[in-house]
Amino acid sequence: MIRQYELVAKVKKYNPDADVALLNRAYVFSMRAHGNQMRASGEPYLTHPLEVADLLTELHLDEETIATALLHDTIEDTLATYEEIEKICGKDVADMVEGVTKLSKIDFQDKNEHQAENYRKLFLAMSSDIRVLLVKLADRLHNMRTIEFKKKEESKRRIAKETMDIYIPLAHRIGLYKFKTELEDICFKTLYPEEYAKIVERIDFVVQQDDLVEKVIAHLKAELEKRDIKAEVSGRAKTPYSVWRKMINKNLTFDQLTDIVAYRITVDDMGKCYEVLGMIHSLYNALPGRFKDYISNPKPNGYQSLHTSVIGPFGNKEEIQIRTDHMHEIAESGVAAHWLYKQKNSTDKKQVTAGNQYEWLRNIIDGLQDAGSADEVLENTKMELFRDEVFIFTPSGDLISLPRGASGLDFAFAIHSEVGYKCKAIKVNSKFVPLRTELRNGNVVEIVTNNGVKPTKGWLSMVITSKAKNSINRYIKEQEFEVAINDGKSMLEKALKGKDVKLTDKLIKPLAEKYKWDEVDEVYKAISQGRVSTKSVIEFLFPEEVKPATEEETIEQLETGLSNRKGQKSNSKTGIEGLVDGLVVNISKCCNPIPGERIVGIITSGKGIAIHSRMCKNLTQYENDPERWLDVSWSSQRDDEQVYRTKLRMLLLNNKGVLSDLTNTIFNADVNIVDFNVETQNEDYYGVACEVELKDIEHFGYLMSKLRSINAVAKIERVQG
Repeated sequence: MIRQYELVAKVKKYNPDADVALLNRAYVFSMRAHGNQMRASGEPYLTHPLEVADLLTELHLDEETIATALLHDTIEDTLATYEEIEKICGKDVADMVEGVTKLSKIDFQDKNEHQAENYRKLFLAMSSDIRVLLVKLADRLHNMRTIEFKKKEESKRRIAKETMDIYIPLAHRIGLYKFKTELEDICFKTLYPEEYAKIVERIDFVVQQDDLVEKVIAHLKAELEKRDIKAEVSGRAKTPYSVWRKMINKNLTFDQLTDIVAYRITVDDMGKCYEVLGMIHSLYNALPGRFKDYISNPKPNGYQSLHTSVIGPFGNKEEIQIRTDHMHEIAESGVAAHWLYKQKNSTDKKQVTAGNQYEWLRNIIDGLQDAGSADEVLENTKMELFRDEVFIFTPSGDLISLPRGASGLDFAFAIHSEVGYKCKAIKVNSKFVPLRTELRNGNVVEIVTNNGVKPTKGWLSMVITSKAKNSINRYIKEQEFEVAINDGKSMLEKALKGKDVKLTDKLIKPLAEKYKWDEVDEVYKAISQGRVSTKSVIEFLFPEEVKPATEEETIEQLETGLSNRKGQKSNSKTGIEGLVDGLVVNISKCCNPIPGERIVGIITSGKGIAIHSRMCKNLTQYENDPERWLDVSWSSQRDDEQVYRTKLRMLLLNNKGVLSDLTNTIFNADVNIVDFNVETQNEDYYGVACEVELKDIEHFGYLMSKLRSINAVAKIERVQG
């Protein structure tokens, strides 16, 4: 355990003017607050905040952040209050401790509605002061380092999964490579211990054989010295998790990987980076398509480096990264490396000098404000959080980052919502392409606009970014609202014919007040949607004309009510909201949508409604018929016993008993197999198609996690469209 005086010495080493008194006050307060509390490891609880603070000194953070680390659990786990911390350590520290406390209380295992709100809390807390996230990440890293002391395996797996789903992507987003890679490996070891052990064993064997790493490093140093280039050369094996993930994503065996070891050359200025690159390419044969220039095109988290892969001096394939010392610091510490403080009393302490690092955070917060349902919040947030970028240029040379898979229409909305609304055509590298064309790294994209263009629901299938989706949905809702208002007015004007009265907002305002609506337009909208009848409006406006209902009319009203209830019951049986009465509903077999995922209704030529997944490839044929699209969603009141079919395609290693393991795993996941077919088979692999019945998207996710845990499953995908 690090001691307080050692912690202070570390801070003073990189910040001689640090407020040591603040650090000491925070330490004493934390020590008294935690008292005799113990950790699961048997150590005094105080060891935890000290280790968290030590992790942050490695990032050279300011004394207020270090003090926050020392105090981060006091409000949550002791009797300490915000007011006490503010009095002893100041408002900034108290605010950050409170922010970390709020993050610690968020439960990401909660149901969708609550989880959506939890995401709101997470990103709003981050946006107020990014240092809150840095403390929380250090807190999570130290907790993961000691996770073996937790007794329940279920608890370990839950914490590891939350870390993998939430905190590792956040560490990646802010460029905190040190924390990210260590968290990934601990989670990998916790969730997949057997796979972890196998990968570590193979990596150790490769690194140790023939002293290859040392030989390559010595050779590179010698070549650099010949050219009088001062540089540091290092080589290290890639992390077990990154190796495993590459094997899974690219469907490779360990022996097929060519870059287990990455070599890094660091120099003192940017010009030398390109000089070293020229040397590397003159000495060795470069592998086609493996060069990336992140210096001229930095990643959104600030990462800069040159990457190239070559056939090395000993016939080995190797990846070489070339960067400056400052770039390396940013690559390791991300946002923390940008942390430049002004004088002690500066009001800009929360700001960093990174250019567009927080564009993703702004996009998320904008998405949270615009999104309607909980599902939208989750989808938009995860899209921004987990996205892999492509870098696109405007004709004037400006660089715009988009998630991989983004279309030309996404690019238009990324420039500005108004550009997106008026987007008529897309030019990629000076050639016209369809709006839905997926963009590639380095594309130069030009948007052709026209004031007569109007977004349609079909556009939603052409975009993936939350900004584009929210903008399109907002436009459509506004247009639908205007149409509904005009329709409602027309219906009411017809109903008022014969009455000696003119339809005005003043006339209808008392009715809006009755329903507690702020705007009179809500009355017209309700009339057009059938929520308020013109008859009830007339009765409200002219109560003196209302006559008592006859016995026959009363019976008719009761029968109508019963009929409506029957219709509602039928609707709940389908489990879908937003349908049109009188149309037959069919779940499309091409994509077999599952409750919980986003869906769309398409009015068919047979006057029925086909329910498709938003990801269904067959939706492209309806892009030019926006009037056939219905905005539908799964109902929360659907029949819990209802099951839904979906199709899977898998690539399995041809191991003994693999098919038995597969079917048993599916059965144990409480999933019924409807159809099972071995499509291809050779000495190495099985190609299997399988159709199953399950309850909802969460059930599907559970099944997929179980299937991926089978060592022999090399690849698995859901068949849609």
